[in-house]
Order: sequence, then structure tokens, then C-alpha cells
Amino acid sequence: MNVYSPKAYTIPGIDSMQAAITPPLHLAPLHLAPVGAKAVELDFDGGRLSSDAGLVLLKDPDEQLGLTHNLAAVLSDPRDPRRVHFTQRDLLKQRVLQIAAGYEDANDANTLRHDPIFKLLLDRLPETGAPLASQPPISRFENRVSRTDLYRMAQVLVDQFLAAYVRPPQLIVLDFDDTEDPVHGEQEQARYDGYYGGYCFLPLHLYEGLSGRLITTIFKAKRFTGAQMLAVLTRLVKRLRQAWPHTLLIVRGDSHFAYPEVMQWIEEQPDLSYVTGLTSNRVLTELAREIVEQAKRAYERDGGKITRFHSTRYQAATWSRSRRVVIKVEVSAQGVNTRFVVTDMEYARTKVLYQQIYCARGQAENEIKDHKLYLKSDRTSCHRFEANQFRLFLHSAAYVLLDTLRREVLKTTPWASATMETIQLHLLKLGARVHECTDWIKISLPSSCPVAPVLRRSLTLLACVRLA
Repeated sequence: MNVYSPKAYTIPGIDSMQAAITPPLHLAPLHLAPVGAKAVELDFDGGRLSSDAGLVLLKDPDEQLGLTHNLAAVLSDPRDPRRVHFTQRDLLKQRVLQIAAGYEDANDANTLRHDPIFKLLLDRLPETGAPLASQPPISRFENRVSRTDLYRMAQVLVDQFLAAYVRPPQLIVLDFDDTEDPVHGEQEQARYDGYYGGYCFLPLHLYEGLSGRLITTIFKAKRFTGAQMLAVLTRLVKRLRQAWPHTLLIVRGDSHFAYPEVMQWIEEQPDLSYVTGLTSNRVLTELAREIVEQAKRAYERDGGKITRFHSTRYQAATWSRSRRVVIKVEVSAQGVNTRFVVTDMEYARTKVLYQQIYCARGQAENEIKDHKLYLKSDRTSCHRFEANQFRLFLHSAAYVLLDTLRREVLKTTPWASATMETIQLHLLKLGARVHECTDWIKISLPSSCPVAPVLRRSLTLLACVRLA
């Protein structure tokens, strides 16, 4: 048995950490349980293999969208050009692709910098090309971003959303929602949140409610004040109106988005409406009392779940005027559930407004789940607040790429409604051998690849678009 001595791990010019994560070649094989009369050995001498061959599906969408190119183009670069080994686009694209493949930590770059598929996607030859960036350059890249850079990146994401439409839509829904992002140690602007019972950030996610397309994400330490929310909304609407002057816009959100100044401003704008939840209070409870009693009597008489809707007028102390409030009362074996929604849509039918317009905002929670749970966008562990916003944008870019793949390339396949985790595990995590020849590069996937038909179809479609 060929067992190497510890001296094999010592590599001149490379620090101990890099040596530790780079296994030496030709280590003694591992012995598994025998099959029949034959012994089974396992080693890591397979050569230039990648476990993420399906990432090639993202190369054409990124180039057609110009996503990583445009995001990198707005970043300032204070480095001395004579000492630059990795361009801004190299670093940003490498990071975004690694996030899309499920490698959310910058440390993952240490082991992936020699991966032939990642090198190929960054226009490097898989065997003879220079390796990609390791963790230190990527960490420096994330931490040198400025607020001006972040504002420009936010504009790129909004412009990316606008470009997804061939013609101005008649209607879009702006779904606002924030989510918990636990704090990692002593970070800038970290705050305790009583609702979540711990120290956390509350990044704001904004999606288009009919299509599920991401518009932007904003990293914040606490919930916005009304003035802050109004500032975000006015900038966004101004940009949307420049592109779509006659599109009907509906702002939709949970009860904590019912800001008086925001509602008043929306009511003054043409082709702009809102529907948001409303927190219950003593006055609203009294307004709902009669409909609650009616629902209770119907439940006692007929059994089974009873749902009633009612529309009324209500003016809170901080409001400049009364507004339409829709009341939903549900009585079942679990008890009485009463909800309130405030809107400026005076003529929409009560039941339709609640069930089909307001309740549809629940789909945004699925988008946040893709973004946060499957793409790990809550891995915002940098000390600097700006660096964490930058990380959130990187995860948002990965979301846009995977969402574009799902929406445009896989739309006639069973994968069109799959979660991003399913796409990662079944379409991106594919083992392949990459061989660099004199005149061509060959990527060989297993003959038994279970998703070969959808890969063949998708890559053929992307080639047709590329050649068009």
C-alpha cells in the first residue's frame, strides 16, 4: 500500500491553511464494504472532475442579461491596475455563480478556485488556465464597496427587472415584505428586535406580485419609518414611470406597511393604488362585532367553517381622512379569526379584494424562501453594514439568474415550478469530467445522467438564442 509521509503536505510558498485544504494526489485508497468477491476502493485520483457541471446552464442567461457585467461595471475600483490579478467582474461573477450552486461562503472559493467548470464559466481554460480567486481577494472585494456603489447596484437590479418585459405591462403589483436575518456577533447597526426576540437585521424584499420577479432587496437594521418607506417608494415609482408611464401600479404589503404618509402620497398619484394589512385595535374590533356575531350564529346553525366579508369606513388618529377597510371573519373549530385590510380601491368587490388581491401576497413568502433559505441570503456575517448589503445584492443576482433559468429556459418542463433547491440538487449538482484538448474542450457527463433529456433540450434552446 502506497502511504505518503507528512512531508507530502508541505508546499513551498503556500500557507498552512491552503496546504490543509489541498489534498495531495495519490493518497492511499479508502476501502469500502466488498461487493460479492470483489474489494471496493475509493480514491480522489479521478482527475479534472467537477460536481457542478449543470452550472453551464447559467452561462448564456448571464451573458444575455448582462447581469454580472452590469453590476460589476458600476463598482469603483481603487486598486493599482498594475497589481490587479482579478477584475471586478471576475470576482463578482465567481461569487454569484458559487452562491447559485449552493456555496454561500467566501471560504468556499479556496476549494473551488481550481474547479474546471467554474474556471470555464469565467472564460478560463479548465486545465491550463489560471486559477480563480481564493477567499482573501473575495473578502477584500466585499468589504471595499461604498454606499455610492450600492446605490448604483440597486439601480442595475431595477433596470434588470424593467428589461425583463418586452412591452409595458398593464398592471404590476409591488410586493413588499421584510424577513428576519440573525446577527452574527458584533456587527454594525445590530439591534434587538422584540417581535423576533433576538438581535437581527430586517432586510426588505421587493418582488413583482404577478410574475414573482425580483425587483430589489434592501438591507436594513430595523423596520422603516414612514418617511424612510416613502423615500424608497418615491424613487422606485419615479424609475418605473420613466419606463412605463401608463402602467397601473399596486403597492401590497402586510400590516406594518400601512404607513399614513405612504397611503396619502399614493392616493395623490395617478394609476397608483395600495392594499395592505391593518393591525387590529379596539375601534376596529367594535366595527367588526356585528359581522363576527353573524358568523358565529351561522357556524352554530350550519357547522363547518364560516367566512364572512364586510367593507366599512375607518379613520385612525394619525390619518388625515377615513379610508375603506375590508373585514374578514372566519369561524371554525379553531375559533374566531378576524383580519383587516385597508385600501384606496373603492370599487373592488369586498371578497375579491381580500381573497384574490390581498391574499395573493402570500406568494412573496415563497420567493423569500428561495432567496433566504435555499440561496442562504441571510449569510450576512460581515462587520461593515455596507458589506452586508453588498452580499445581499450578490445573493439577489444569483436569484435572478436561477429565476431566469426556471422562467425562460425550463418553462415548458416540470422544473418550471421547482424550488431553487430542487434545481440546484437535480440540475446543477452533476458530476462531470472536463478534458481540455488542443482545439476543443469536452465536458463528459455520466451515461446514466437522469436529467439528460432536459439538459439537452435546455442547452439546445440556449444555443438557438445565442445564434439568433
